Amino acid sequence: CMTLRYVPESSKDKIISDEDVFETLLKLFKALFINDFNRQAHILALLPEIRSKYLELQTVEQKQSKVNSCNHQSRRVFSPEEVLFNTLGFTISRDRSSLVSAGTGVFVTKGFVPKGTVVSMYPGTVYRKHEPIFFQSLGNPFIFRCIDGVLIDGNDKGLSRSVYRSCSRRDQLGPFQMSDESWLTATLQNPLAVGQYVNNCSHEKAANVCYQEFDVPGYFPVELKQYLPNIVYSHDLESHPRCVVLVTLRDIKQGEELFSNYYTVVS
Repeated sequence: CMTLRYVPESSKDKIISDEDVFETLLKLFKALFINDFNRQAHILALLPEIRSKYLELQTVEQKQSKVNSCNHQSRRVFSPEEVLFNTLGFTISRDRSSLVSAGTGVFVTKGFVPKGTVVSMYPGTVYRKHEPIFFQSLGNPFIFRCIDGVLIDGNDKGLSRSVYRSCSRRDQLGPFQMSDESWLTATLQNPLAVGQYVNNCSHEKAANVCYQEFDVPGYFPVELKQYLPNIVYSHDLESHPRCVVLVTLRDIKQGEELFSNYYTVVS
């Protein structure tokens, strides 16, 4: 069973730098965006300079793929899982946990994840200390508590789901979505957004990932925010969205289940 998840005070030191987290998210989100290019027309029409940047990247990518294959037909659109594999070298998915009592768990289903890699993200609505989360928290095993008391509600059902949806729609700027709602569905646009299903480590299963907080910087590309699976509950412009990522504590091979720890120091 899951208890309230939290990051203890002692783990202020991070396994990898914010810069590394940023670079990984940027790399994956750019690849997802390019793969989904045809659906982005309404955004690109408003951002001509960004459009030309991506068209350039696309051309480079197409030249490379032509070298790699003799198929000169139209560009294939990959699933988000395939994009994850092609970009970071692994895929993860939800499945029945190897822990008898746990229900769902998260597994590396393909590839290999080296130590110190962002392997998953914890989706949900971000609440600051003073904000009302009482009703959403009743019987909810998906609430994550950050070092500074910030809470993330990763439940994809009931009231939690409605709150996330309405905050997401409130923050939308014309065609620009500031967050990803697809983690509430069976078809994920961001294939990393399953971190709320990672089980806690136990005596029988040692931790192989740990939680790390990441505040999304103001300079995060606006066109890529549609892949961020978090939204802030109260709308004020000063607050950067908070993300919680799961970082590998050791190399993880295909077929292994992820087990989380709240301490960055592996004892």
